[in-house]
Amino acid sequence: MKPGNLGATALEKEALEGLKVADFCWAGAGPLMTKYLAVHGATVIHIESATRPDVCRAMAPYKDNIPGLNRSGYFAYYNPNKYGMLLNLNHPRAGEVARKIVSWADIVAESYSAGTMKRWGLAYQNLVRIKPDIIMISTCNQGQTGPRATQGGFGTQLTSLSGFVHLTGWPDRAPALPYGAYTDAIAPRFGAAALIAALLYRRRTGKGQYLDLSQYEAALQFLAPAVLDLTVNGREASRAGNHSPCAAPHGVYPCSGDDRWIAIAVFSDEKWKALCRLMGNPAWSKEPGFSTLSGRKDNEDELDRRMGEWTVQHSAEELMGLMQAAGVAAGVVKNSKDMYEDPQLEHRRHFRELDHPEIGKHNYEELPFRLSKTPGRIGMPAPCLGEHTECVCRELLGITDQEFVDLLNSGALD
Repeated sequence: MKPGNLGATALEKEALEGLKVADFCWAGAGPLMTKYLAVHGATVIHIESATRPDVCRAMAPYKDNIPGLNRSGYFAYYNPNKYGMLLNLNHPRAGEVARKIVSWADIVAESYSAGTMKRWGLAYQNLVRIKPDIIMISTCNQGQTGPRATQGGFGTQLTSLSGFVHLTGWPDRAPALPYGAYTDAIAPRFGAAALIAALLYRRRTGKGQYLDLSQYEAALQFLAPAVLDLTVNGREASRAGNHSPCAAPHGVYPCSGDDRWIAIAVFSDEKWKALCRLMGNPAWSKEPGFSTLSGRKDNEDELDRRMGEWTVQHSAEELMGLMQAAGVAAGVVKNSKDMYEDPQLEHRRHFRELDHPEIGKHNYEELPFRLSKTPGRIGMPAPCLGEHTECVCRELLGITDQEFVDLLNSGALD
């Protein structure tokens, strides 16, 4: 497949069609950021090396539980619509290829530890000499400056450093890590928005710019209420399990079936009365300790026990329907199988099946938002390791056949 169209017709032009992105990112946060650009039509070259492949290629789950650099579900999720190119940036001749990539690109994105691109001669100051209006974004754990800028790590460590782990879990137990590298799901949104702003700025002024995105600082935005409470009231937030200071019941309760649960949140006495009517107004619900929110908070452990005794007699789907119809906030705790069978997601065509050269047919998640005129689409599976190296070199970078052979034989394209 030739670069640039992803199989789209002339009538399917996307918002960022024509935008060229050199994606030096790896792991999660950076590739997810550039994925947003790729899904909306940008031509994105994902650059890695066989000597040090993108770490997500070595992360389970693997298709059919068979390990392999081209079989990771994580890598597939982060990198659809991208072209895969090999370039060993530690090789003496890599610089000449990198300069061609920069000359071609509108955006250079990287997510290595602070200082890594500079050691390769690819700092922003070097790039603007090649292309004065280039936009560059660096996204790493703690930004490019400061006493801990060069401290490496992944989102799992950063989730702890930024305070989420301290707040996750039960008050009488050790902290619990939220599922996955939570900060990797936050920073890419900030990065994508910043890049769009930089593109608009360049359109108005003709000038590029350098964006330094600290994933640490981006994550703190999601802890603003806790930070504000400490600053203003001197209260330090701590673990509270599934409880909320302004709702009761507020938790996840067992239902009939194997490992089936429902989440319920009641924020007012009016909603509590509606829930009691659904439960048939049991005698215990009329006890003074449960009649007000403050009373329910004071007796929350007993309330949770009583709620669980009732919910376990019903299916999660049944309860969700009844509660939502009565205006009570409730939702089934879904597993992966439930998600694939969800009628709402099916209606919105959230999952798209693509055929990958090695792992075959599998599903990708479309973006959760659709633009009205240019909705964005996933049309090409994530690349195999180095799958498009020759295509990119010859068709996008203008490297001659002989130059390509020389570079290949030298090891620069490993």
